[in-house]
Amino acid sequence: MMDMLHKVFQQLELTPSTCELIRSKAGVSVFRLEVSGEKLILKMFENPEDRREIANYRLLGELRIPTLPMRGYTEEALLLPDVTASEEYRLGTETDLQDMQVAKVLAKWYRRLHDTGRQYLTRNSVSLYDETDVITVENMVRAAEVTDTIDNPLWETVKKDFDDMKKKIAKLPRTLTYNDFYWDNLIVSKDKTEAFMFDYNLMGMGMAYGDVRNVISAMGKEAAKAFCDAYGVDGLDEEKLADDFLAHMVTLCAGSQREVFPAWAGESLEKLKSGKLLKDYEQWMRSYND
Repeated sequence: MMDMLHKVFQQLELTPSTCELIRSKAGVSVFRLEVSGEKLILKMFENPEDRREIANYRLLGELRIPTLPMRGYTEEALLLPDVTASEEYRLGTETDLQDMQVAKVLAKWYRRLHDTGRQYLTRNSVSLYDETDVITVENMVRAAEVTDTIDNPLWETVKKDFDDMKKKIAKLPRTLTYNDFYWDNLIVSKDKTEAFMFDYNLMGMGMAYGDVRNVISAMGKEAAKAFCDAYGVDGLDEEKLADDFLAHMVTLCAGSQREVFPAWAGESLEKLKSGKLLKDYEQWMRSYND
């Protein structure tokens, strides 16, 4: 890692007066630097698939979606301002999930991302990360084995309809989606007039409703209503019907890839075992055939 760090310093022409490792996990290392009196964050990506975050920051900049401004980048590293040193912004806190004012301005950011993303994908043929790509026959077989639900009728039903289901997925409305809402990925202006997300490793293309669901499921009741009112969720009924099934399938297939089946997939597993997931699938497919 030190050789890679020195290489990045040379490429970005950096001579830090301080360099502190904040965290290093799964091939992503984050450092806090001070360069000529400016505090910066350097993210280094050992794995090629994680380096899409660099391209995502560049894309958001080109589309003028508010985010952290890049101070520099290489093929394997990204240099950003340190928000903890900002006079204008702060990192999100768990209490922001209950704050109606934060919810309203965050909704405006998501709406801008989605509206701009639809236009971008209409004009450009691009290959981006898509959560639903994890839904494969192979991954469903593994999920059934890992969760000890091989006899659950959902698996055979979906495998039988698999080609039709994938065609329907391909026809769903798509836009740029953040996909990874959590309060510690949130940045808020200190006067609460602006809020946006950072950490874009999982940003890609998907349904706008999936992002909306991620946010409001984490917020308190009043904040969630404020978010929906400011965003304007009318017209997302088709997406919600699909998401009621697909979101849980993505969770089950992705969770089964882990060494230990994760706790965050527990709700999806319960929906599978109760039969609710099969009912949601059948309802969605009926709407496709109508």
